[in-house]
Amino acid sequence: MNQSQPVMSNDVEKCVDEIIKRVGKTIVFGMPLALGKSYHIVNELYRRAKEDPEINLTIMTALALEKPGWSSDLERRMLAPIVERIWKGVPDFDYMADLRAGILPKNVTVREFFCKAGGYINVAHAQQEYVSSNYTHAVRDIVLNGINVYCHAVAKKTIDGKVFYSDSCNSDMAELVDYCNENNILHVGHVNNELPFMFGDAVNISDRYDMILEGEQYHFPLFSIPKASITTQDYMIGLYVSTLIKDGGTLQIGIGSLGDAIACGLILRHTHNDIYKQILAESGIDKKYGNLINEVGGRDTFEEGLYGATEMFVEVFVKLYKAGIVKRKVFGNVAIQKLLNEGTLKEKITPEAVDSLLQEDFFSPVMTEEGFDILQKYGILRENLSFKDYRIVNGSSSWSVDFRDPENRKLLVENCLGDNLKNGVLLHGSFFIGSNGFYNELREMDDEERSMFEMTGVDTVNQLYGNERLRALQRKEARFVNAGMKLSILGNVCSDGLENGTVISGVGGQYNFVSMAHALPDGRLIMMIRSTKQKGADTLSNIVFNYGHTTVPRHLRDIIVTEYGIADLLGKSDKDVIASILNITDSRFQDDLLAKAKKSGKIPQEYKIPEIYRNNTPERLESKLESYRNNYFSPFPFGTDFTDQEIVIGKALRGLKTSLNTNKVGTIKGLIKQLIGKVPESSNVYLERMDLDITRSLKEKMMQKVVVYALKSSGGI
Repeated sequence: MNQSQPVMSNDVEKCVDEIIKRVGKTIVFGMPLALGKSYHIVNELYRRAKEDPEINLTIMTALALEKPGWSSDLERRMLAPIVERIWKGVPDFDYMADLRAGILPKNVTVREFFCKAGGYINVAHAQQEYVSSNYTHAVRDIVLNGINVYCHAVAKKTIDGKVFYSDSCNSDMAELVDYCNENNILHVGHVNNELPFMFGDAVNISDRYDMILEGEQYHFPLFSIPKASITTQDYMIGLYVSTLIKDGGTLQIGIGSLGDAIACGLILRHTHNDIYKQILAESGIDKKYGNLINEVGGRDTFEEGLYGATEMFVEVFVKLYKAGIVKRKVFGNVAIQKLLNEGTLKEKITPEAVDSLLQEDFFSPVMTEEGFDILQKYGILRENLSFKDYRIVNGSSSWSVDFRDPENRKLLVENCLGDNLKNGVLLHGSFFIGSNGFYNELREMDDEERSMFEMTGVDTVNQLYGNERLRALQRKEARFVNAGMKLSILGNVCSDGLENGTVISGVGGQYNFVSMAHALPDGRLIMMIRSTKQKGADTLSNIVFNYGHTTVPRHLRDIIVTEYGIADLLGKSDKDVIASILNITDSRFQDDLLAKAKKSGKIPQEYKIPEIYRNNTPERLESKLESYRNNYFSPFPFGTDFTDQEIVIGKALRGLKTSLNTNKVGTIKGLIKQLIGKVPESSNVYLERMDLDITRSLKEKMMQKVVVYALKSSGGI
């Protein structure tokens, strides 16, 4: 609030006292999405609001992270040790417990623009107060809601004797920090030493804050997202997507098993290319989609490599970096990036390349000090040089930067060049969240390595506006890969909600990447859809004739990928779109959808789905990967936070739940039979994990038998 240095506090109660003193009792409290929230400050504010009805507290944020809970003793036995191991020391949001219980006080409102998928179904307050907003419009919408406090967790580092703060995991709202400083909005930082210090636009000096909370008791572990297992369905989607990524291009992907599956496909392509090509041939992918792969993607290893431009810096980008795939660096200057794209300029600096560079408009006809600084920053000019009076100086020697005389350019090239480009960026991201292992990888990098993963706002990553030419050059051959829930046969995608208005997650940045894919001349949007889902005993198609909610409208359709194949919809007529989508639909639902399309007059009456696409079944998918599964398609290719026993038990209990939904009578009969059966010795290790190896009551005996039955049914024992 227009002061030179922030108020430093080591007491959260005094910090909140100061917030209320400055803004009054009507508080619109903004926090970033996911990881970068201050549990301590928001919990103290919420406590005050519960005690004082005169306080009117509105919390504006997105994706409040919550530890898993349980609703039965059996679930507790499974989950409690996991929660203690993975989330030990991670605080909870007090307001979230009351939100879920339906007991938020009337003077408190919680508004979010994004949530965990399915996290707020049947939570009335969350459904009613949800703000539907593109990620790039979130700052605007938070401002429209009257924000007067913005608070977030930060990392702290002393560099060359000066203290700096980093937004670390959440530079997504960098634009909001600017707004706070320009509009007298209270800006509060909470130092957490567990956060890795990230560079780029994430870095701020102290006078950008009004208040900073720091104290040993306020450092806390980061919320971890355990890796989900990758199914055959996901692996096939990832394999198809991996063929659509062009070497030398740009990649955006999200978190979860689908993103992990894409990374696995790319790593297989790069590190076991012969096996990769063999799978493409044996599975029929090459036969069906060879021409599209040639045009859009590739099958060969990544020689130039990929650059990441992704709102969410997900863990697999580090895996791709370590595998030698993410290695194409970009630079913050149009002329430099242009010559890199053309192949004139390379990492090894040559006189010929620099001579061409100095003839670009930005550096010619007379180089400015800004131009000199850029060339020196990126290693094109040596570090020991300086700029004075339009001359480059090195001790007693100097060279003119007036290139109207070509001899001056020649002399500069001969005397001033560095050896290699430096300070390039491998990835621009806006926020990150992942597993504890991911956080450790970031913390263990030295500053030089970590600075290649640069954090900036969504106003930079998620759109071209503001610096269109540079961003377009950096994001060449971009592939923006997103997931949807449902697909209509005309190409409408539903990703964020149900047709009755229920919010499932939120649009986030999906529309931003959709529009950017269409704006870039060589960009492509890839929407991933799992073709089916289970609902109780029923298998339902996610590909439908129509649906009453749309996230990505059909006029923005591009490439669709399901586990059964690829549909390139760009520029196609409706009948060709329908035919392409039917080709990647589960065969159990093809005939019904085709009949509806014919009835509506959207496809010729005589049209038949080609036989090559009539065997889209789960069994066929399993057979495609069977011989490669153990070596290349394991459930947890990047490791897991769960023990071997927990994986087996989790699979068994999920299977039991499904059996009760699909074959309730048969499952109950099996359970009754197990009640009088013996407990096999092979189950002991699993029962010990559930603290059911020794039973102390009839209830525990019953739970023991349930677990044994589930293990037997799933093949665990």
